[in-house]
Amino acid sequence: MIPQYLIDIDWTQLPVVSTDVIVIGSGIAGLYTAIDVAEDRRVLLITKKTLLESNTRYAQGGIAAVTAEEDSPLYHRQDTLMAGAGLCSSSAVDVLVHEGPRGVRELMRLGTLFDEEDGVLALTKEGAHSHRRILHANGDATGHEIVRALASQVEQHPQVEVWDDHFVIDLVTWNEECLGAVVQMPDGSRVFVRGEATVLCSGGAGQLYRYTTNPEVATADGVAMAYRAGAEIRDMEFIQFHPTALSYPGAPRFLISEAVRGEGAYLRNIKGERFMHRYHELLELAPRDIVARAIVSEMEETRSTFVYLDITHESSDMIKHRFPTIYQTCMQFGLDLTSDWIPVSPAAHYMMGGVKTNLQGESSISRLFASGEVSSTGVHGANRLASNSLTEALVYGRRIADKIRELPPVSKAQMPTAFSWERKEVPSQAIVERRLKLQKVMVRYAGLRRSRGTLLRALEELNRQLPLFQSVLTRREEYEFANLLTVSLLVIEGALYREESRGAHYREDFPQRDDEVWRKHIVHVRDQGMTEEISDDV
Repeated sequence: MIPQYLIDIDWTQLPVVSTDVIVIGSGIAGLYTAIDVAEDRRVLLITKKTLLESNTRYAQGGIAAVTAEEDSPLYHRQDTLMAGAGLCSSSAVDVLVHEGPRGVRELMRLGTLFDEEDGVLALTKEGAHSHRRILHANGDATGHEIVRALASQVEQHPQVEVWDDHFVIDLVTWNEECLGAVVQMPDGSRVFVRGEATVLCSGGAGQLYRYTTNPEVATADGVAMAYRAGAEIRDMEFIQFHPTALSYPGAPRFLISEAVRGEGAYLRNIKGERFMHRYHELLELAPRDIVARAIVSEMEETRSTFVYLDITHESSDMIKHRFPTIYQTCMQFGLDLTSDWIPVSPAAHYMMGGVKTNLQGESSISRLFASGEVSSTGVHGANRLASNSLTEALVYGRRIADKIRELPPVSKAQMPTAFSWERKEVPSQAIVERRLKLQKVMVRYAGLRRSRGTLLRALEELNRQLPLFQSVLTRREEYEFANLLTVSLLVIEGALYREESRGAHYREDFPQRDDEVWRKHIVHVRDQGMTEEISDDV
């Protein structure tokens, strides 16, 4: 049993800070939403590390939007629906592809400098896109440039207050309405932050897995706290593994962008053979889930821990100009992208599921919104199309801001009662050990390939950790582990329930996609278990 709150709370004893809108997270979703809302509202932006530390910062490939004459929203829509494998919301995708170009123009107005060629925006192509529509910045540092521009705007904005190094422990609700959040300050004290609206922009869940392209901060906090608050959580079984993360002794699992394959790179097994022709007609540009599983199959067949990414047949100047960050990072480990085959293997990358929202970014709890990777708008379905994530954060961030302006004032008389739970001191085993064990369990039993047997084993292993919720938690790493444990159980339960293979969810005991039975979503609600929801993909 997972309680509503991670800590015992007596509201009469907590200091109260009031603002108009609370934004939790500082990736593209949080920064852009804060800037838009702050046109006529006071915003408190809370980030658990720094303004510049988020998944967005590490996004290399770019942002997908229709800007070329030969492209169209219809093509972008078709590509997104195909990648989503029958579980996209067609209405959510329509919003994305038609409003995405406006979002890109807004980024440029706010100071983002995208790469150009001969005075026009430079565009590249990535896996499963039918046209070149990926805008990028500084070659392969798109996320870093977007965060730089938006963070600069936030820091200068008189209506936005930023709390760095603060941890949001839980959302505060009363009568199915979100009143704000309990926040732990850097000194360990706690405060109740009250707002007219709360926007979750807290990112993804890469740290569920031992090998991930995500930074340390990606610990599934937003999904976990929304679940505890009673919000609907959807599609959690769909975790995208990026096919090509650097796999080299002593090196982090650094992302080797899909754009490298978009510019012509080959995948080779350790025998030097190209192999994607055996798995998909689009070869190296097949959807990510197919490429990732193909790589795992080749690794198993050749008894290797990696395959090679080979772009040595392209010009050295092009590689250095187009991929300066990847080139320099590989060089730090003695690998030359222009002349060496680069060892790569799949790593956890993106969470398609999250807090279920409507087209205005509203969750099932009044006054609680979600944007970015923490949300489940319906855009990504069972498998996100490359570079759609940054676009989604812009489009739905603006819609959230518009909806917040329509909200009536919240009743100040509403206050929750005190909350307590039977708790004892935290178990002696170090949290860092328990976190590593959880990550290993997820990689081994609930990763790229799953079966009933492996998933039941994962459930058995992680259920042993449930006494954590009866412990007295005081430190950030304890809250993060509680969030990882919560969300890992949602992933496993959803994967067990879905007895088919679709998109990023692959069951070895049910290897076929079954539209007749499973063209539907799995929705989790605390205290209610799982329910089904028919997909509106057409």
